[in-house]
Amino acid sequence: MTSHTTGVRTPAKAALMIGALGVVFGDIGTSPIYAIQTIFNPGDPHPVATATTNVFGIISLVFWSVTIVVTLKYVLLVLRADNQGEGGILAMITLIRGTGESNGRRTTVILAALGIFGASLFFGDSMITPAISVLSAVEGIEVLQPGLATWVVPITAAIILGLFSVQRHGSGRIGRSFGPIMIIWFVTIAACGIGGIVRHPSILKALSPTYAIGFLTGHFGTAFFALAAVVLAITGAEALYADLGHFGRKPITRAWLFMVFPALILSYLGQGALILDDPNAFSSPFFLLVPHWGRIPMVVLATAATVIAAQAVITGAFSVAHQAVQLGYLPRLRIRYTSTESAGQIYVPWVNWALMIAVLTLVFAFESSAALAFAYGMAVTGTIVINSLLFFYLVRKQWRKPLWMVIVGATFFLSVELLFLAANLTKFVHGGWLPLLIAVTVFTVLITWQQGRQLVTAKREKEEGLLREFIDTLHERPITRVPGTAVFLNRGNTTVPLAMRANVEHNHVLHRNVVILSIETLTVPHAPEEERVLVDDLGYTDDGIIHVTARLGYVENANVPEILTQAAAQSTELTVDPDDTSYFLSAIELKLGDTPGMPRWRKHIFLATTAITADAAEYFHLPREQVVIVGSQITV
Repeated sequence: MTSHTTGVRTPAKAALMIGALGVVFGDIGTSPIYAIQTIFNPGDPHPVATATTNVFGIISLVFWSVTIVVTLKYVLLVLRADNQGEGGILAMITLIRGTGESNGRRTTVILAALGIFGASLFFGDSMITPAISVLSAVEGIEVLQPGLATWVVPITAAIILGLFSVQRHGSGRIGRSFGPIMIIWFVTIAACGIGGIVRHPSILKALSPTYAIGFLTGHFGTAFFALAAVVLAITGAEALYADLGHFGRKPITRAWLFMVFPALILSYLGQGALILDDPNAFSSPFFLLVPHWGRIPMVVLATAATVIAAQAVITGAFSVAHQAVQLGYLPRLRIRYTSTESAGQIYVPWVNWALMIAVLTLVFAFESSAALAFAYGMAVTGTIVINSLLFFYLVRKQWRKPLWMVIVGATFFLSVELLFLAANLTKFVHGGWLPLLIAVTVFTVLITWQQGRQLVTAKREKEEGLLREFIDTLHERPITRVPGTAVFLNRGNTTVPLAMRANVEHNHVLHRNVVILSIETLTVPHAPEEERVLVDDLGYTDDGIIHVTARLGYVENANVPEILTQAAAQSTELTVDPDDTSYFLSAIELKLGDTPGMPRWRKHIFLATTAITADAAEYFHLPREQVVIVGSQITV
């Protein structure tokens, strides 16, 4: 397994660790604001009383949930399951595909579909997290002045607009800006937690697992329903994995173990101690734990921290979308790499603005964090359970661990996580349906694009034909060659570009110099100079027709004119005059038809999804006045 941070200098590693604090841990790091408050919320369909036994049991459940699910599973185990440094459920799908031949196509397809649904749940999480996090912090002004309640939604909306507007600067730069704020945040909530513990030190007994087990067995009815809110303490666990490619495993692990985990636990213990002292403090234990003189600064700091919480899932959504494009579940999106230190630091404009609209819709529709809390847990638990199923499959098939070890590990973690999932299912009619609806919608779009793309590719390859055979036919019949250079962009070196075939068959002409160009993106920042451009004469050294493969690093622009200059230096067949070069793009117009393989309603979805495909001329830096678009039509 590799990481994008391998070989990075020490100062850069420190920057990545600070960046990780500023991006990766924002979600889980702000859970103390609303988790305990939600558990004891009297408006819950299954409220938990603030009795002493309940408080000890709840705090113990929170501590062991965070320890088992986040520390043991995600930080120490799951973060090791990377795909060339990238994390997230879709990275797992790629790894599972690598084991497909030895384990049966059906198993691979089922697990891949399960993973896609998990990724779809994560998109739901990416919509709900910014809304609930920022709302919960801004609601702190109600503790200061109840009359300001009407300002909560407008202030939240303004903050969210600002957050999404700065995404174009890149997660690395944002992380370095947010990192120092999160350091202050974790130190502050730890200090407030210690203050609460000092007032009621007996709360430390909740660290014993006997309190969690005793609460579950002795008060199962109360504890079971409470788990639906306890899960809020582990929200953001999947973001740690999804953001792996942004910063690497070691910076994330160190930041969690040495700062984030201790600070969170101290905050939860302090809030429990406060409620033991004053049972009425359940209304807002996080803010009431702060001394009166510090509550205004804490509201400001909490608001900043929850903006960072939203950042964690936004960057995670960028990673998931990027991987979905690579796996063929989304069309080519405009993706901008924003760092030379880490491959995962990217900005995806379409995802950014779509998320912003969805988040604002949730803010105006639900208007409070309490209303959104019921929906939140379903997305989190569903994603975590799917992650475990895929992870332990990889542990067995790729890591080759003994079966007994896999069974023991899977049973241990899944027994905890399935209990969380079952508890959240009880909240289905109270908002739990929302993330499931989002997930089903996104899942349908993803698998529809993948299946539709397969149908189009099969038809396109049939129309294109084999490249070598086509070149042979050009030598068997006379064809007019005109001055200049023609560049045909193609997906590979086996089939004929549709634009080239159309030019020969309909115009009966071909340029004197012909370049069929394919571009490969590597997993390193910069491609080695000697491997950057590969030239193939396609069997003839004197016909002026060559195939060029351009291999680019992930931070390098696909600048076709520059690639041609490099190719000309390697080939005796090619001479390039930039002013006498035409760039031919194959534009496929998709039409609705009766092609079997997909229901008609899904074909409508597939055709609609093509609208978000990035503009090829802009993506490849082509001079528009020299671009020729040759259209062809494919019926699906």
